[in-house]
Amino acid sequence: MSEATRIAQLQTLASDLENRNRSLENALSSQAQPGGNASFGLNAVEIYDISNQSVVTVQSTQVSVVQTIFGPQTAISSVLGSGFVIDYSNAYYIVTNFHVIDSAVNSTVTFWDGDAYPGKVIGSDPYSDIAVIKTPASESDFHPLKLAPSSSLMVGQTVTAIGNPFGLSGSITTGIVSQLGRNIQYQSASQVLSVSDVIQFSAPINPGNSGGPLLNTDGMVVGITTATASGSQGVGFAIPSDTILRELPSIISSGGYRDHPDLGIQGVDMNYELSQVTGANVTYGVLIEEAVSGGPAVRAGLRGGQQNTTIAGQQYIIGGDIIVSVNGNRIVNYDALSSYLERYILPGQKIRVGIIRSGSYQEVEVTVGAATGP
Repeated sequence: MSEATRIAQLQTLASDLENRNRSLENALSSQAQPGGNASFGLNAVEIYDISNQSVVTVQSTQVSVVQTIFGPQTAISSVLGSGFVIDYSNAYYIVTNFHVIDSAVNSTVTFWDGDAYPGKVIGSDPYSDIAVIKTPASESDFHPLKLAPSSSLMVGQTVTAIGNPFGLSGSITTGIVSQLGRNIQYQSASQVLSVSDVIQFSAPINPGNSGGPLLNTDGMVVGITTATASGSQGVGFAIPSDTILRELPSIISSGGYRDHPDLGIQGVDMNYELSQVTGANVTYGVLIEEAVSGGPAVRAGLRGGQQNTTIAGQQYIIGGDIIVSVNGNRIVNYDALSSYLERYILPGQKIRVGIIRSGSYQEVEVTVGAATGP
């Protein structure tokens, strides 16, 4: 299959998923009361009643290599997480986080009633912290949840998380959507990875919640709870359901997902202090500190920085281009850039990148690359 044919097929798939999301949005909208109250729907008691049997405990034995004073040593640890049942193409699967099963030599899935079975990882995507597990449970154990499009979420909307914090199975917390389109880093068993276009919410989550469902007021999945900010109180993050919908066909059929877009840059958010030091005429956008040799940005002529400087104790590489728009859409910061690419762009597509260079605005056409898997 040629690269052009593959890209065309992916674009068709993305269009189909977008249409599916739009249909779901229309269906949800038709159920809402007049006035558009985003919090209208089931209460927490009702959500728990219809969803708890769908949430499972995922326990994995992970093997890793650690450096000690005696040299490399093999370390064995147990990782506890959550997951939930979905029905895809008339088959049942468990969706969880990649970091719950990363480097696992075996995994088990325990249902709400205590029934436990071995789990087999059939696919995963480290860049979205998603994994899919198959387990030989009896059909009566499976109570699949439905996915709603996360594109319908609004800041301030009520959400509910169900999971197994510290092994306390079937725990529920509620909160609100704090913000959309975040970019976070998480620690897997082997490395630190970044995830784009993430939901930030206020429902408290703890170790063991990872992989559980984030539910809207209709009891439908809008995300996978994945991390909490270190040292925070009530700041959680979730992988949006749109990412699941986009990646699920590939993860199940081929074991992975390899169509994350990449510009081949390292950048930082512009701010007032940076603009003063660099003499830039904008205080927003993404300052390109480094453009990877041979990468999409370099091939298109984008430039990274050349000079090291320190501002308020933070080191920067200045002198590079400042990305301020993509395809005519204003780019405020790195979160906005990575979220836009993740939502709308596939590798191989051409995009118009608006930049500030030496105080002047210009547009550069960039052929987007693909992020290389770990």
